[in-house]
Amino acid sequence: MNIAKLTAFACALTPIGLMSIAALSALVGGRSPTAQWRRFTVLAQLGVWPALSTFVMQFSLPNVVPLPLSHWVAVEPFGACVALLVQLLATVIGVFSSRYLQGERGQPRYIAALASVLACVHLLLLANHWVVLIVSWSLVGSALRRLLCFYRERPLALLAAHKKRVADTLADTLLLGAAALAWSTVGSGSFSDLWLYLAHDGASVPLQISAICLALAVILRTALLPMHGWLIQVMEAPTPVSALLHAGVVNLGGYALIRFAPLLKHTPAACWLLVTLGLVTALLAGLVSLTRTSIKVRLAWSTVAQMGFMLLECGLGLYMMAAMHLVGHSLYKAHAFLSASTIVRENKLKAMRGQTPRSRVSLLVAPAFAASSIAAVQFFVGHGTWPWWWSGALALAWAPLFWLPALRQNGATAPLSRAIVGWSMATALTTITALGHTLPLRVIDAPNDAAGVVALGGMALMYLSLAALQVCPQKLNTWRRWSYAGFYLDEFCTRLALHYWPTRWTPAAMAAPLQETMKGAKVAVAAD
Repeated sequence: MNIAKLTAFACALTPIGLMSIAALSALVGGRSPTAQWRRFTVLAQLGVWPALSTFVMQFSLPNVVPLPLSHWVAVEPFGACVALLVQLLATVIGVFSSRYLQGERGQPRYIAALASVLACVHLLLLANHWVVLIVSWSLVGSALRRLLCFYRERPLALLAAHKKRVADTLADTLLLGAAALAWSTVGSGSFSDLWLYLAHDGASVPLQISAICLALAVILRTALLPMHGWLIQVMEAPTPVSALLHAGVVNLGGYALIRFAPLLKHTPAACWLLVTLGLVTALLAGLVSLTRTSIKVRLAWSTVAQMGFMLLECGLGLYMMAAMHLVGHSLYKAHAFLSASTIVRENKLKAMRGQTPRSRVSLLVAPAFAASSIAAVQFFVGHGTWPWWWSGALALAWAPLFWLPALRQNGATAPLSRAIVGWSMATALTTITALGHTLPLRVIDAPNDAAGVVALGGMALMYLSLAALQVCPQKLNTWRRWSYAGFYLDEFCTRLALHYWPTRWTPAAMAAPLQETMKGAKVAVAAD
């Protein structure tokens, strides 16, 4: 076991060292941007192998026992999985960035900030102590803000970075409070000691308050409503930054909640907080994303909705589902942002074909067909994979796959073939989800049935809203206008942020345009 610990220690820390070398070498300069990008790509590719070794080692050891490398850092199976994912995305984003930024000034500054973000993310994934968690997460935010301000002449980019700084400052304050309460109660800042304390003595009132502070900090960092504005306005940064943020950095809040599952399951108040805000965010942000015409802005609102859904899963105690959601969302959003240009052509072709009205009968029976596919998979894979109410939520989420075109529409695809395709996709998604629960990631669920029923009701409301948009969109124009403006939540929070945390970064020449963007619904229109 000592050899295993030493090997895991070396493999886990190697990506941090390689990305730190990339950041320092970019700051030193003295070479052309092409040479610096080549060096970054080589270091990123080298970092994949130790990350892969750590991941494989976690599954090859007997009983997949976590390896506490020290009092400060530890290797967990799920952390090793996310570290491998981060390093793979870093390699792809680095190659894409080298081409995307060709000819731009400030490329060394970009490389240094990108490598710093990656190094700090790897450190956060190893955190086994409050100090390591807080410091690494704070450094991630600091380096990310430098990427957001790559185009310093863009007012909305500076505004996004400022709001991100405000959210990070509040989150850091809450994390410090959570750490102080937990440390004073347990007598140690180590997470391993905290888990042992919870297993023997449960969660006292200070620990429950600590969990609530942690949940609030995660809500701020994952851009849930109404603190989502900076994530939408990050579109002013280069596209690779959007891919990095939406595919990796913003998911760290979900990872932290999964790590702190032993504390959250003893704190119903924190779980209900996550369920409430997560469900509201998923519902409202999902509706807003349907009204957007800008591809990247639509993807950004989709990320806000997905973060709400992920935190909802954590609040419900479905941590394994949240873990799979995190990995799947990271892969999807990285591909979606890096291939955003191809969506333009797809949208043009879709516009040429015109809108196909949906069959009202299919809107009614689609949840039943989705539920039958889920039940079939659970019958063959095994019952008890997740609670019954989550099967209902999944059925409502996957029901649009069974929506069929109206028969009166000429040239519409045959309903039978569309139904077969929908059944196949729903079955495949359910099978992947069920098999994912068999992975030995040492993520243990703690379902909350009462909150699950509430979540099922929220999902039903979301489905009814989507169905109403299909049946009578013209009767929802007022709701659509509010939805397009993001319900004016960002305008309210932006004014509060600039009032209580004023900034002097805006040059006089930019003051007028920035003030114009702060007027009511014009912000939403200008951003899109």
